[in-house]
Amino acid sequence: MEFRGKKIVVVGFGKSGLSTARCLIKRGAAVTIGDIKPESALDADILKEVRDSGVKLEVGGHKLTTFLNADMIIVSPGVPLDIKPLAAAREKGIPISGEFEMASRLIDSPILAVTGTNGKTTTVSFIEEIIKRSGRSLFAGGNIGTPLMDYVSEGMKSDFVLVEVSSFQLDTAERFNPFVSLILNITPDHLDRYDSFDAYARSKFSITKNQGKGQYAILNDDDPLLHDFIPEKDVIVLRYGLNRSDRSNAYIEGNRLIASVPGKSEAAFSLDGFKLPGAHNLSNLMGVVLVALCAGIEKECIQEIMLEFKGLHHRIEHVANISGVDFYDDSKATNVDAAVKSIEVFDRPVILIAGGVHKGGEYVPLVTASRQCVKRGIFMGEARLMLGDAFKDKIPYEYAADMGDAVKKAFEAAVKGDVVLLAPACSSFDMFTDYSHRGMVFREKVEGLNNE
Repeated sequence: MEFRGKKIVVVGFGKSGLSTARCLIKRGAAVTIGDIKPESALDADILKEVRDSGVKLEVGGHKLTTFLNADMIIVSPGVPLDIKPLAAAREKGIPISGEFEMASRLIDSPILAVTGTNGKTTTVSFIEEIIKRSGRSLFAGGNIGTPLMDYVSEGMKSDFVLVEVSSFQLDTAERFNPFVSLILNITPDHLDRYDSFDAYARSKFSITKNQGKGQYAILNDDDPLLHDFIPEKDVIVLRYGLNRSDRSNAYIEGNRLIASVPGKSEAAFSLDGFKLPGAHNLSNLMGVVLVALCAGIEKECIQEIMLEFKGLHHRIEHVANISGVDFYDDSKATNVDAAVKSIEVFDRPVILIAGGVHKGGEYVPLVTASRQCVKRGIFMGEARLMLGDAFKDKIPYEYAADMGDAVKKAFEAAVKGDVVLLAPACSSFDMFTDYSHRGMVFREKVEGLNNE
């Protein structure tokens, strides 16, 4: 793909946009980065670096003429595709693509791609540990934090490219064609960005649309949408579920995980010592094992990492036990389905801390799950009143001003043997920079209780 001399507009000053701009400059393009944020909201050192590299910056708003005079526009994942400058450029016939799509076209290593509403990052990290242990070289990135374009711009070469893929990235992925795709689950999320749940689901399904002969699509057969989904006819479809069915390629049998890939012998893995709690983690584990087997990783290597992997921070992470009360941080539960799965892990009384920025979904499933063990809700952030309305006359609740107030009220409501669970069911951007920041503040406030 030739970029030299082309006028290319990169929309978005985040990690993906900066990585794309650096790559295009190296390839001789004339690059403009546009962002609606004012210059005062952007990192001064990065601004200087970008300007010194020859990139033109337009911040504080988008200029229509810049978009209409471009040879190509590349959009970062967080940028809505219906903004007026993009609509005008689309009407003029100017090619519009995404950072993820452009990078994938420039990669010739086999791509292992993971998507789904929940569990993507843990699953990718799990696969990463297995492949590294096997001795194969690997780049891991995408939505997990390192832009895929970094692999291209830094001239990397590895045996596999492992990527976490968001629906936003898939929305601009016209020719993305992974060797293995894994869809973990599809539940309502990002309905503040999509017109409907069906539109969001179609975005997730599209990860398989360009796959064909000799490639694998791995689907969670316990998910109602994925159970009925049939990918393109030539792709090898592998399905997994907690209970064996006549089309299972992986399932749980007692204390073993059984998995098989066409052309290879069936493999049995012991679950003794598996450290991640909850049925959802067993489900995701089956996806991990099937990806590893498709990549040709040895059974012994997979088994070793299965028993060693401890998960990631802010995913049902035990923080402390204070006066017999256990505190768990699941700040990564940024939607209703993730929060439901978090609650379902526990078989003892739970005080639930939830709230943040509402993402457009219904809270009815959260209330239904909470009736099993949640004795009280503590709600904070922009969505607190909506959560209160959903829980009204069903489960006792109260509002908190901030995380410190929420932790204090939860502890006051708890008795020995109870769990205080942070499972927000919302995004974090009303009060925190991201879910990780929210989890760290929760930990700080809990440790403050301990000190007191």
